[in-house]
Amino acid sequence: MSRRRKVVSLYARTARTYMRGTRSLLPLAAIIFLPLGLLDAAAVEVDVDSLDLDSGIKVAALVLAVALVTATSLIGEVFYSGTVALSLGHPEGEAPPPLRDVARRLNYGRLIALDLIYVLAVIVGLIAFIVPGALVFVFLGLSGPIVELEGRTVRGAFARSFELVRGSFWVVAAVLVPVELVGDAVAEALQGLVHSLLGHSFFAVWMAESASNIVLSPLFAIAAVLLTLDLIAAGRADEGAVETTSPAPASA
Repeated sequence: MSRRRKVVSLYARTARTYMRGTRSLLPLAAIIFLPLGLLDAAAVEVDVDSLDLDSGIKVAALVLAVALVTATSLIGEVFYSGTVALSLGHPEGEAPPPLRDVARRLNYGRLIALDLIYVLAVIVGLIAFIVPGALVFVFLGLSGPIVELEGRTVRGAFARSFELVRGSFWVVAAVLVPVELVGDAVAEALQGLVHSLLGHSFFAVWMAESASNIVLSPLFAIAAVLLTLDLIAAGRADEGAVETTSPAPASA
């Protein structure tokens, strides 16, 4: 299958999975992103221009503020994609596990650590230069699902994500980056709608940030999980092909 067809297929499967799974995925997103919406709201409320700082320091503060907003928008993405991996990783034909089972089986410590390290790595990359941040975003973007699908440690999940993405970088980038960017654009529109209804108080900002994350984060998580499952399956198929084509050992 060509790269373009793979990308189009992943978009279509992501959309279908989102529509079928809203009953379980949106409540799960609400549990995660309502508390995290407070962090988003606090970051959005930062007004660098009101600070009494020298121009050079103010520029640095502005860069840091932009990075902070970007980071808070990513917090929870890796953790949530790990929870979605449990929900979507069930055998074909079986119903997804209930939320209680998902909550009981999650590797909370590993997913939280992954989330924080991932966000920190992206923010450092963005401050240094945009390209390193984008590379970190793509190469390590599958680490959350890997923790739940393969039971890897934090370090092992990052290494495995890099390994899987390395051979299919442009496919992964063509899925995850547009989903994130379009999601951010739609989130802005959704937040504007919430603000028009509730105003611009801290509560309104909190509700706007939370609502946009609850509605849109499942798209990124589903795409990441489907990519991970596809790449793992492709790797196993390649290993099987190598084994079947290997010459038989010579008889004595």
